[in-house]
Amino acid sequence: MRYAMTITCALLAMSGIANASEPAAIQNNPQDTAKPISRTDVTHSNRPNIVYILLDDVGFSDLGSFGSEIHTPNFDRLAAKGLRYNAFHTRAICSPSRAALLTGRNSHSVGMGNLTHVVTGAPGKQGEISTSAATVAEMLRASGYSTFAAGKWHLSPLGKPGSDKAQWPVQRGFDQYFGFIGGMTDQFHPELIIDNTVIAPPQTKGYHFTSDIVDRSIGFIQGAKARHPDQPFFLYFAPGAMHAPHQAPDAFIEKYLPIYTKGWDRIRSERFARQKKIGLIPKDTKLTDRNSDVHAWDTLSADDKKVAVRFQAAYAGFLEHTDAEIGRLLAFLDRANLADNTIIVVMSDNGASPEGEEHGTANLTYSVTNLARKFEPTSELLKHIDDIGTDRSYGNYPRGWATVSNTPFSHYKQSVDEGGLRAPLIVSWPRAIKQTGSVRPQFVDIIDITPTILDVTGTPPPTSYLGVPQKPVEGASIAPTFADAKAPSPRSVQYFELQGQRAIWLDGWKAVSAHTKGAAFEADTWKLYDQRKDFSASTDVAANNPAVLADLERHWMDEAQKYQVLPLEDVTVHNPTFFAATSGKTYRYFEPISLSMDSAPKVTNTSYRITASINRTGAETQGVILATGDRFGGYVLYVKDSLLHFEFNDFGNRTSITSSASIPVGPSKLAYEFHKTGDYTGTGTLSIDGKVVGQGRISMTPALAITFAGTDIGMDIGSPVSEAYAENGTFPFPSDQLGEVSITVE
Repeated sequence: MRYAMTITCALLAMSGIANASEPAAIQNNPQDTAKPISRTDVTHSNRPNIVYILLDDVGFSDLGSFGSEIHTPNFDRLAAKGLRYNAFHTRAICSPSRAALLTGRNSHSVGMGNLTHVVTGAPGKQGEISTSAATVAEMLRASGYSTFAAGKWHLSPLGKPGSDKAQWPVQRGFDQYFGFIGGMTDQFHPELIIDNTVIAPPQTKGYHFTSDIVDRSIGFIQGAKARHPDQPFFLYFAPGAMHAPHQAPDAFIEKYLPIYTKGWDRIRSERFARQKKIGLIPKDTKLTDRNSDVHAWDTLSADDKKVAVRFQAAYAGFLEHTDAEIGRLLAFLDRANLADNTIIVVMSDNGASPEGEEHGTANLTYSVTNLARKFEPTSELLKHIDDIGTDRSYGNYPRGWATVSNTPFSHYKQSVDEGGLRAPLIVSWPRAIKQTGSVRPQFVDIIDITPTILDVTGTPPPTSYLGVPQKPVEGASIAPTFADAKAPSPRSVQYFELQGQRAIWLDGWKAVSAHTKGAAFEADTWKLYDQRKDFSASTDVAANNPAVLADLERHWMDEAQKYQVLPLEDVTVHNPTFFAATSGKTYRYFEPISLSMDSAPKVTNTSYRITASINRTGAETQGVILATGDRFGGYVLYVKDSLLHFEFNDFGNRTSITSSASIPVGPSKLAYEFHKTGDYTGTGTLSIDGKVVGQGRISMTPALAITFAGTDIGMDIGSPVSEAYAENGTFPFPSDQLGEVSITVE
């Protein structure tokens, strides 16, 4: 699967690109793009602008133009003016899909065979994109493009020193970046980063992250065009939607409550019928059986149904809100006369998520960071049902709704079955795509998107970048499908692997091997599907085609050896090793600062000590000394009413320790010490100037991490860890009265 310049002369003429196959920037230095390219080296005026819109955890059927009842007029407008692809494949989970998309290479080949924090000794699981695989931003910037990223990154490994930002967006080819580095964030109180700096989220009433990144994206484009009107741009727009937490303004949620009382079985059947009616899927497609871990809607209790309806309404409202915000970006491109020659690619990084498990959760971090706990019971969810979808919920829906999102396929995200791999794909380019509104059936992989962009912009991938020899681009251009509905698929074979699960597609046949963690890989059973006749992979035909299955297994091994998939490992997302504390280390801070989750000190399942030197000028001086996490889980040391307080927020269950003595005016030294007495449990002790003034038992600490929020020194940005000062905003401790704060991990 080699990259090649496949675009036809006719398509070049349609797009108005002059000498696109030999851009001046690449001619100047064809073997190594390490040297800066002068903005005057390239004639930009006819090269298309590029926008990637990468949605998160959006299933194959979630957009209106893919069969959904959810109102997505702006995505549907792009589909009507462009093309939909019904056989688009991802890597079934966030980081590998993003790495494959941005590099045009297989995820294992570039070192991202699992999530970025799942780092092992295997060459394909290094947790970061190899420097031997330049990103599309690096390649396009070298050929004269302005490059911007807004939204989720999730391609920088946890556990590295905070100063190591080699894998952050601006170090991987983007001129400017605004968003969050990790895997998910609170949409109302996000962890925000501009370029390489953590900033506090706005305190504006009605703030929402998606609205913010649209504003920032418009600003990026407008600023670039103001400076260099003829220079094309590349925007990587990756909202948190629709990854949990599902959060949206109330008006977007309320409208969907009556709709979802039908339940997931009926909604799924309606989407399936609609997909056939609009020609998205073949007429003979079979709807796969309801996933075995989902109960029939009619068997649920009235309370379970009520909660489930609210969860799905929050999901639908979040998606419609995202669509409305995308509409603002599209309207700007129209006003700026940029839309006609802008290629917009809409996709999702994997299928819908089962991470809300059976009943859904109002606090996803409860499960993700705590292996020892179960989700809230329905009775508890009912007490706070109106919070679901608001800033008081970090919610994810029951997996019954994920089954709906993945219609007509089976299984979910993190599976190499169709429900994990398949996602919607829309390509819009008004100047060049004329068969608008059509559906393309070609097998397309996420590694094919960037080669397509390199193709139509006339940007050959470099053999060397910044002095590092480059891996060949492994995807292939789908540009021929823009004008020819019968153009061949860009590849005949594609492997898949995730956490020991294996699959391969070969000329319409697909073989899948599920894997049980800890079992021998040789014992795994393979299934076989003939997708030439069975679009949804509904019927296992392995028993009747043993020779075909054996051939596919051999091909899988060949591909695995070629793209550094081996050795096989079944390390999953939930591995405490990757969140472990670094013993014997002291972290010192001398000014108020906010740290992202990946660079914050890790104190999980270990003894640790927080100390702070302060110099209060009066009894009224108060505020946060150190806060880690948010209202969904974390810990905070703060001063209020002249008393020292420590609170551990155990996912809503709170343990507080308050000093028995007041903090004196003037200089003093405050401390909190956690002494571990057993796995994830211990004793917390407060002291003022070396004297113990409070003590309490901490019955359970998180098994992996506190939450997905970072650590703040001298304030608490985002949603508050403690409700005790929630009305005080970030509750900052006066910086001129706060000295050194340190955390020592024992």
